Amino acid sequence: MIDFNKEVDRLGTYCTQWDYVEDRFGKKNLLPFTISDMDLEYPDEVAQVLQQRLDHRVLGYSRWKHDDFRNSIKNWYSKRFNCNIDSEWIYYSPSVMYSISKLIEIFSKDGDGVLLNTPAYNAFYDVLRTNNRKVIKSPLKNENGHYSIDFEDFKEKCKESKLFILCNPHNPTGRVWTEEELIKMINICKEYDVKIISDDIHMDIVYGSRMTPILKVAEDYLDSIYICTSPSKSFNIPALTGSYVIIPEAKTRDRFENIVRYRDFVNSPAILSVLATMTCYNDCEYWIEELLNHLENNLKYTISYLEEYLPQLKLKMPQGCYFAWIDFSELNIPGEQFQKMLIDIGEVAIMNGHVYGEECEFYLRLNVACSRDKLIDGLDRLKKTIDYIKL
Repeated sequence: MIDFNKEVDRLGTYCTQWDYVEDRFGKKNLLPFTISDMDLEYPDEVAQVLQQRLDHRVLGYSRWKHDDFRNSIKNWYSKRFNCNIDSEWIYYSPSVMYSISKLIEIFSKDGDGVLLNTPAYNAFYDVLRTNNRKVIKSPLKNENGHYSIDFEDFKEKCKESKLFILCNPHNPTGRVWTEEELIKMINICKEYDVKIISDDIHMDIVYGSRMTPILKVAEDYLDSIYICTSPSKSFNIPALTGSYVIIPEAKTRDRFENIVRYRDFVNSPAILSVLATMTCYNDCEYWIEELLNHLENNLKYTISYLEEYLPQLKLKMPQGCYFAWIDFSELNIPGEQFQKMLIDIGEVAIMNGHVYGEECEFYLRLNVACSRDKLIDGLDRLKKTIDYIKL
């Protein structure tokens, strides 16, 4: 039994979430529930493999293009998602967002429209802005906290888009798209020749039924779909860097390789990341199952806490990811003002919803991938802030 309630002191480790909370929130020493990593230790098996490699005492240039790396990914997709992929489709990349940026570069030009379902992960806005692409928004329908695709709007927006960036599971809402929804997306994109880039980095963090990688239902649109992902979120190893992209179509793989290997020169992998990826996928499925139990219990605890102490705040159990997407609209307080009060009164850092879209001013995204004690402390600070507002 893994103790996910063990307290881990991350201060003094150059940690973005803890050591640099002031950068985003303007104040030091806040209790953070922000960046999407976990305050939890990664699997013992990974620690052992990394230590063995460090004990070797040579960290020279390495390779990723071998069966050990590719087959670990291929086998994970088979056993975890019942999805068959060809190992030749897999290509190493330094990060998921790097892969997305390069695919945007390959398949569109300055001023082209790229479709997002909103709210959307904030890095999507950044990568489109800095690549001089036009953000085309198709807002998700929100029915009492359950999000779904507005397919009529989605179809209209596809008419002015070159690419569609899918997020599966969806950050920040936690939706896990069904096979039927994915097939409808594909059919519409196919009709208007819109290529699909799927960010699946949270693919293993799903409660209940498994998620479906979009390639599994791609059929004759396979060559126009690309999955960008990594074990970094699932196993809490983002500091190792490294990810992979799945590109079924050979010509696109060649174009991607030309950029990564011969133009940007980032093809030599971080060997510790390669080793960790293989170890996670080959040996640590049990760890994911225990993690999911811990995260689900933390989310359920958050829901019960809000129902008992803060009924003005609304939270539906997400289908995936480790975020509590909290609606505080009943407080009737502007989002910016509430954020300032959380910082000054509660001394807690929680991501404000406006980061993910203008329509999300009255939402918070609280990261529950932590110990129960930390979560309770954070919720108590949230309550302290709201109690002050009521005075």
